Amino acid sequence: MTTPRKPTPRKTSATASRRSPRKTTKKKSTHSTTMSVWLRNVLAIVIIVLFSTTFYYFFIRPYAYRWKPCYGLKAYGICVPCCYEVHGIDISHYQGDIDWVRLTQSRLTDFPIEFVFMKATEGGDHGDDTFARNFSEAGKHGFIRGAYHFFSPNTDPLKQADFFIRTVKLAPGDLPPVLDVEVTGKKTVQELQQNIKRWLDTVEAYYGVKPILYTSYKFKTRYLNDSIFDAYPYWIAHYYVDSVKYEGKWHFWQHTDVGSVPGIEEDVDLNVFNGPLEELKKMMIK
Repeated sequence: MTTPRKPTPRKTSATASRRSPRKTTKKKSTHSTTMSVWLRNVLAIVIIVLFSTTFYYFFIRPYAYRWKPCYGLKAYGICVPCCYEVHGIDISHYQGDIDWVRLTQSRLTDFPIEFVFMKATEGGDHGDDTFARNFSEAGKHGFIRGAYHFFSPNTDPLKQADFFIRTVKLAPGDLPPVLDVEVTGKKTVQELQQNIKRWLDTVEAYYGVKPILYTSYKFKTRYLNDSIFDAYPYWIAHYYVDSVKYEGKWHFWQHTDVGSVPGIEEDVDLNVFNGPLEELKKMMIK
């Protein structure tokens, strides 16, 4: 007898139901992968934008002025600020050995260097090892000269003042002593101001002339925004701008730290005096 063929079993609903979740899982997995790629791309774009913005703000924007076109007023490798007739530099051991004879060649240009400030001391016991020679050579070569002290907030201000006085012998024809204030030393504003005032008072009593106060535009407005400091000649450091934004009275403007002058191999700070040469000479020690 012929054995009858067994009917092929049909797929049960249970089998179909077992396979259905597998298809759903695959769809979910594909959707999840697409979402992951999308999120990864968005995050990458956000990170790139944030990095680019931060890099520009901190590393490009402050120095963008260097690459601006200069229309006519160019000297010493930079765009010279308009409408100032008295120019000068400030130096320290960072500038190395200076050829003072070559430096006098600046007098043959449209922007002759008239004055030179030199670092003399820092803190209570650190003297600049180039000061004595530079101060002497500046006088020999006819530059109006001045000396500055770098203030250390964590050192007794009277000790610092005494160290400066013992180091710097100013003579008639020299500019008043300068106090360079750039750091707070984690002092409160009140403590910092009190210590600065003690140095200024001590030095003024010895030399008989009000010292010049040097600091940056931001530092002055944040930490020395008090009327007692407005009584001192102000030397402002404000780089890569067309003009000084400070609204108060100022005498000197340090407008760049990348000047190139004859006789000095390293970059040097360039300054202008806010007035004619006759006014600068009135500031000299009598």
